[in-house]
Amino acid sequence: MKTDEVLSILEKHEEDHSGLISILEDIQSKYSYLPAEALKLVAEQTGRSLVDIYGVATFYKSFSLKPRGKHLCSVCVGTACHVRGAPLIAEEFQRQLNVKASETTPDKEFTLEKVNCLGACAIGPIVVMDGHYFSNVNSPQVNQIIKKTKAGLDDAEIKEDRRVYLLDVSCPRCNHSLMDPSRHLDGSPSIRVTVSTEGEHGWLRLSSLYGSFTVESEFGLRTDTIEDFFCPHCHAELKGASQCPLCRAPMVSMIVRAGGVVQICSRRGCKGHMLDIDGSGL
Repeated sequence: MKTDEVLSILEKHEEDHSGLISILEDIQSKYSYLPAEALKLVAEQTGRSLVDIYGVATFYKSFSLKPRGKHLCSVCVGTACHVRGAPLIAEEFQRQLNVKASETTPDKEFTLEKVNCLGACAIGPIVVMDGHYFSNVNSPQVNQIIKKTKAGLDDAEIKEDRRVYLLDVSCPRCNHSLMDPSRHLDGSPSIRVTVSTEGEHGWLRLSSLYGSFTVESEFGLRTDTIEDFFCPHCHAELKGASQCPLCRAPMVSMIVRAGGVVQICSRRGCKGHMLDIDGSGL
């Protein structure tokens, strides 16, 4: 850790030292984890209790006090995934990566973790690799997932990627379609909503391909900003009942017209998303 780098991050947030989560996010983005020396420096510079800072760092799942690998692999072992063989999937990842859960490979390439729920119970067992969801995973697929990750998941051809689902969504309140056929993203009609943040209101378009993170916004590309999402027709807030499993920000909820619900994180830049669909939805 370099002191001047952490001080630079603190200076960036000097007008809002109450934004502790944003400070810790920037530090983790820089080092891939939260070094103890960095947390002590944050306490000194912000006047906050070190105990409080550690409390925040350990409460939010997205933070890590230990160095993480280049790739983060999360295997869901919640009830729905457990009964479908998730323990065997976790064991296979441990065998192939030669690490236990919560450990990082010696080459710092992969960090493996077990999680209790990723919010996509209908298509479990679920594995999330660097924010990309893999559904209905079985043991023979583990090696393929690892190879794809090393090759670069974001480079996959989205139309041929079996991790991606085409969604047709509507407002949970007025049931009006949120699809915008006048503007395509990733070759399919986009999802158009209204967003509000810091007193600004404007449009936001999302890819309708579940698994894609393509976004267009009237505000431009911004990260680490939590936005409120609204239906552009009835103006109801599209607020979900849960928090993001990655960063704990509020989730945004939309109805899948084929049956089910899709939720996305309201924090720009976060790849947290959950899909709960009826058996007939796929």
